[in-house]
Amino acid sequence: MRQVAILFARADSVYKTMPGCDTWDIERDARLWPGGAPVVAHPPCRAWGQLRHMANPIPGERHLATWSVRQVRAWGGVLEHPAQSRLWPRAGLPAPGCFDKHGGWTLGIHQNWFGHRAAKATLLYIVGCEPRDIPTMPFILGEAEATCGTSGRRKSLKRKTSRPEISKAEREHTPHQLAEWLVDLARRCHVQGAAQ
Repeated sequence: MRQVAILFARADSVYKTMPGCDTWDIERDARLWPGGAPVVAHPPCRAWGQLRHMANPIPGERHLATWSVRQVRAWGGVLEHPAQSRLWPRAGLPAPGCFDKHGGWTLGIHQNWFGHRAAKATLLYIVGCEPRDIPTMPFILGEAEATCGTSGRRKSLKRKTSRPEISKAEREHTPHQLAEWLVDLARRCHVQGAAQ
């Protein structure tokens, strides 16, 4: 089984329970990862997301996303960020369905396809695996049972038809099915010149 490096995982990440995953959380400090394997990168997104104007990132946190892009390009794998992430224009990442000069491409998904309670629109930047070679992807039509919310503002609408909001922790967790899919995808990624 080909080992995959998981960069910027939560301390309680599902990846820590999965075989063949070298998981780097805040304790291990992913910036110390020596390379040598395809990656699944989950860099902090609060400084890049739709609500970045309300975020309070720690010094240097914003740089972790661009560092992660370089690791994915060097070793192959996938970077995951919210669909509204400003990382895409800042790092010159391609629009969904397009390729960049590094052979990387972007795929848009909804995490409820993989078991998340909210739709959670997400972009994946993939290097080293052609679109035809990705693992089989689930696809679900219709609304998700919950929303990602915006710090309780939906609750103030007091509409009986609104769906419940998920918690901050639930927004940050990667569903097990998605984690398995991302690891499978990373194992299929091969970059010329990278260690195999």
